[in-house]
Amino acid sequence: MKNFQSKSIDEVISYYKTSESGLSSKRAEQLLEKNGKNKLVETKRKNWFMRFLDQMKDVMIIVLLIASLVSGILAVIEKKYIDLVDSGIILLIVIINAIIGLIQENKANNAMEALKNMNKPYAKVLRDGEIIKIKSEDIVVGDIVVLEAGDIVPADIRLIDSASLKIEESALTGESVPSEKNHNVILSDTTPLGDRKNMVYSSGVVAYGRGKGVVVAVGMDTEVGKIATMLNESKENQTPLQGQLAKTAKLLSILVLGIALVIFVASIVKNGLTTESISNSFMTAVAIAVAAIPEGLPAVVTIVLAIGVKRMSEKKAIVKNLPAVETLGCCQVICSDKTGTLTINKMTVKQLFTISQGLFYKSESSHNSDCERTLIEGLVLCNDTVENSDDTLVGDPTETALVAYAKLIGTNIKILNKEAPRLYEIPFDSKRKLMTTLNSTRGKNISYTKGAVDVILNRCTHIMHENEIRPITEDDILVIKQANKQMADSALRVLGLAIKTSNLTNKANLEEGLTFVGIVGMIDPPRKEVKAAVATCNKAGMRAIMITGDHLDTAVAIAKEIGIYKKDSLAITGAELDKLSDKEFHKNLHRYSVFARVSPENKVRIVQAFKSFNMIVAMTGDGVNDAPSIKIADVGVGMGITGTDVSKGAADMVLADDNFATIVAAVEEGRKVYSNIQKAVKYLLSANIAEVLCLFISTIFLLAPGQEFLSAVMILWINLVTDSFPALALGCEKADKDIMDYPPRKSGSSLFAGNTGKDIIIQGLMQTILTMLSYCIGHYVMGNHEIGVTMAFITLALIQLFHSYNTKSNHSLFSRNPLDNKLLNIAFLVGIIFILIPTLIPFIAGFFGAVPLTLTQWIIAVGCSIAIIPMVEIQKIIENKKVKRK
Repeated sequence: MKNFQSKSIDEVISYYKTSESGLSSKRAEQLLEKNGKNKLVETKRKNWFMRFLDQMKDVMIIVLLIASLVSGILAVIEKKYIDLVDSGIILLIVIINAIIGLIQENKANNAMEALKNMNKPYAKVLRDGEIIKIKSEDIVVGDIVVLEAGDIVPADIRLIDSASLKIEESALTGESVPSEKNHNVILSDTTPLGDRKNMVYSSGVVAYGRGKGVVVAVGMDTEVGKIATMLNESKENQTPLQGQLAKTAKLLSILVLGIALVIFVASIVKNGLTTESISNSFMTAVAIAVAAIPEGLPAVVTIVLAIGVKRMSEKKAIVKNLPAVETLGCCQVICSDKTGTLTINKMTVKQLFTISQGLFYKSESSHNSDCERTLIEGLVLCNDTVENSDDTLVGDPTETALVAYAKLIGTNIKILNKEAPRLYEIPFDSKRKLMTTLNSTRGKNISYTKGAVDVILNRCTHIMHENEIRPITEDDILVIKQANKQMADSALRVLGLAIKTSNLTNKANLEEGLTFVGIVGMIDPPRKEVKAAVATCNKAGMRAIMITGDHLDTAVAIAKEIGIYKKDSLAITGAELDKLSDKEFHKNLHRYSVFARVSPENKVRIVQAFKSFNMIVAMTGDGVNDAPSIKIADVGVGMGITGTDVSKGAADMVLADDNFATIVAAVEEGRKVYSNIQKAVKYLLSANIAEVLCLFISTIFLLAPGQEFLSAVMILWINLVTDSFPALALGCEKADKDIMDYPPRKSGSSLFAGNTGKDIIIQGLMQTILTMLSYCIGHYVMGNHEIGVTMAFITLALIQLFHSYNTKSNHSLFSRNPLDNKLLNIAFLVGIIFILIPTLIPFIAGFFGAVPLTLTQWIIAVGCSIAIIPMVEIQKIIENKKVKRK
């Protein structure tokens, strides 16, 4: 049986072969054995070793492992066993990357543990006609569960009895106000989850009243269980950066094999087919392969991302998944939950109305009339809110909002309740839509009735006008209805208040012959900072979308106020969305700004729809119902304060301050991280191109048989030591001031988009020319091959240190302080030291194949390396002129 909201109580009881006195203990045991425990099942995870190996599947990691193996073989063949250190360094980089990935994966996959612990350990059920307390996990379908205020609903239940029952379901439905329940109603099969008044769901909390019902679903069959299933089934998405690095790694792999093969064959053709020739040709091919692989790139990317994570944490954005930092930078759509994310998740009084004052709002202590004072007092006295000793308010959110407003304008709640004790009450119920209390106010008995405005008006014969009471007129009723409509059109939750001062002995007539006092309008208002944050999103070329379980009118009103809903925008409910085909939905997707009364499945469909257009989507939320869509989004954003453990567990990033504006700061940091990674890639790959071209040119055109240009150990030293520190320092560059003034890059855009690819090639050629110039001067003008190689080694290493300053910006190095990056300055000095060690210390120089140089030779080698700065400056001037012309 499905759609229990559309079935009668008798049908449900009959289907589960139970009764209003509950199951027998024997029958319950049989069902427990047949259907299993009322708990969530977690999918079987791989062990830590298999997950560790999964980290090695990345193409760049495979390339690095090959580099480690090749450099190790090289060391053994050349019998330079100390060179095995270089192989070890590469292997260590791979292992560190794998460990970091494994840690992040463990942190990101704890959503199921949170879901499993959501159910309350114990629940009250009827067994053998008696109420007993059992573990929630022992509840079975057909059990009759007894619910009271404060209880957590242990399973999905069809109500068979209810009295003023209200359930807090915001974690599941997204609605900020507790849902009123009524066991007698029978609804349609298509009724949205948030409107099923005869059903209560696992993880809900009883906010008011009491109830009793038959369990219709347990464990993974509950609505929370369905969400758990969706979390298990959702697949991890590859981030844009991971995609680009994968493409780069594949390209490098092909280039490495191709270039190495060409060099190997060319070298054999040049030197003849001998054993020594084959060995030397193989060594040269290996050196070129090592030169082409940017061994430090994965480590640099990981550490730059980690730096971004640290900076985000300082801005209250806690990132659990490193690549999510960069993904935020190209975010195009932010799908945000309303309740608790865009709003404060607290009902607040926004407007009041009396016939004498019209619509008004006050934030200070002053009463212009008896009418206004009576309105405030009535809203406090006809109210079940409890004020704790620490001044916190406990109760129904609507009622606590009324008391909070009274306190705001100076009303002493405790004194008022003491001076006007409650003598009698008629509790609220959904049929009457009224609540009435009889109080002894200042020695005089007065009854206060609050509820739906139209219901109260039908029971009023008089109206309080300023300081007097007079008969109510048709004109009065018209004005009141207009005020009520005006508030309702603004999506305010409206309540009316009336009093009765005579004929109070007959309790059955307390709600007849009333005197109208006024009305009050409340709403869960938007956070103060949200409007500015949405404006920044618009400026940065991102769309903010509201997805909520709340009512459409309320959602649209909030969306208009904060700038999400505009003139050409559309709003749609989950029920309407279910009727649309994907083609119809996608046709107007660009216009939909508000989605209301949505189910978890609707949220997932919305996120997937945007992703189908190759858009990078961020999903924010705080409830259980947000978890599946948070997990399938490119970036899932949870709320740290109001968010459930489930939503935080599924998220890639958690906002410690629940501040929507923090997302904007995170996006800015994400753009900055990507920009800095792009700088590091440009820097590293231009250096690798120079190394490969130098080896290629020298091997084919310049070297005599048996000669070696740059040894593999020299290349590894430059790649792993001299290159890596400046690349890391570039990851700490400050963001450009206009980084949030342009649209996000497209998810499919290349890491080499813009001038990046062209700059890598041109600047790689520049470094090649300068390095080969240094070698030729050393070899042919000032000495011999060994001197030339040592000068080329110094030039190639230093040129990359100087070039790191060129990559700080696409603008001139001198357009701002070139030394403003302290880490880069330190990296430069450390790099100098690491170059001097293998060239000046004889014992170490022998392992590198370096020889001593004269002062003149040093000056030439250093001069060639410094020349990269003016050469790149000229290139920037030419490129920037072309951009200005366009």
